[in-house]
Amino acid sequence: MLYRKIESQITEYLRSGSKQMLIVDGARQVGKSYIIRHAGKKLFPNFIEVNMEEDKNGDKLFAGVGTVNDFYLALSVIAGNKMKDRDSTLVFIDEIQAYPRLLTLIKFLMDDDRFTYVASGSLLGVTLEETQSIPIGSIRRLHMYPLDFEEFLLANGIGQIVIDTLRENFRNRVSLPDSLHNKMLNLFKQYLLVGGLPDCVNKFIADKNIFNVRQVHHEIHDLYGRDAAKYEKESHKKLKIRRIYDMVPSNLENKKKRVVAKKIEDKKGKRMADYQDEFDYLISAGITLEVKAISQPSFPLVQNAGKNLLKLYVNDVGLFTGILYRNNIKAVMNDIGSINLGSVYETVVAQELKAHGFELYYYDNKKIGEVDFLIDDPDHLTVLPIEVKSGKDYTVHSALHRFLKIDNYNIHQACVLSNGRDIHTEEGITYFPIYDIMFFSPE
Repeated sequence: MLYRKIESQITEYLRSGSKQMLIVDGARQVGKSYIIRHAGKKLFPNFIEVNMEEDKNGDKLFAGVGTVNDFYLALSVIAGNKMKDRDSTLVFIDEIQAYPRLLTLIKFLMDDDRFTYVASGSLLGVTLEETQSIPIGSIRRLHMYPLDFEEFLLANGIGQIVIDTLRENFRNRVSLPDSLHNKMLNLFKQYLLVGGLPDCVNKFIADKNIFNVRQVHHEIHDLYGRDAAKYEKESHKKLKIRRIYDMVPSNLENKKKRVVAKKIEDKKGKRMADYQDEFDYLISAGITLEVKAISQPSFPLVQNAGKNLLKLYVNDVGLFTGILYRNNIKAVMNDIGSINLGSVYETVVAQELKAHGFELYYYDNKKIGEVDFLIDDPDHLTVLPIEVKSGKDYTVHSALHRFLKIDNYNIHQACVLSNGRDIHTEEGITYFPIYDIMFFSPE
């Protein structure tokens, strides 16, 4: 099976006896149900799984549940012989958002303390925002993302010892020898093609056939688009959500990469605020990653973020390269001068940073220019600018140089990520190989 870092957090919760219910949320097809099932069955002899989405479309046993006793009665119909005690019985409520009423019941289930519980949700962010009566403190949310690059390496047979050695080299600013750098860069490019959605990674490991991987990408991308229909009864909102989602790849191919409100419906006078519900859906559902604009960078970044200059990235780089290049691998694997991989490299960096716990921001200033990403630098109580370069001219970044010259920003360090092998620092900028993004951590 695929190693997932989140398993240790799930296991820790299941052993803790917490009075909060853990809900693992995230986009569809990132592996939530599988990893909960895997962790839960190892710890509990009585493992009960109920998929509320399937129940809603089938027997509707839980449709009218309003009390704890109602819940137990419905559960007993499908797993009465497994309903023992808290230490031996784990109840896994999959796709809990299908019945928002269950979210209001969580506190009472946990107070009753009859069983151990864990839940998952695919559109949970949207459902929680619309559910008014959730008891504060009764839920612990844990967000799950596609496999990050480190998990992809492990899935492809790169041992933990090798990764730990790479991590030490990153910390000590030691460059890899040419042979190992080329190997890592090759694996990174494979990751750009495959991405981190478990079904795609498993398919790639099984037969190394990009056509088969792309078939899975197509199915998942279409599924994400169709999910918009679950959000609103009003057809015009469904269409706008789908339109914004379908525009993400083309936006990223533009120089500015920002969402332009008037292009969504091709109407003049439209503002970003007119589509806030649609943006919230796409972001809360986990199928896009938002990067907010910062014009005056100071720590912490969250207090300076703007809403009008928003960038949206596809949540998985494999989906993105599938949209752009389909079955052609040469655009990514070969250095073709006519192909600009800037948006692909930015997508994978956004994906990695988000999976590692960073909130995403970029710098935008008419006089200075744009810097691809800003993250908090708590050690220096300032921010860390990151530029991402896909070409050979990775030392050319005029906006970043201008950014660093502004004294009152108090920037202590900056980073450039590229295909270059050598780790070195020049004029306050440290250059790292692109694959080292897997070691960026807020801790």
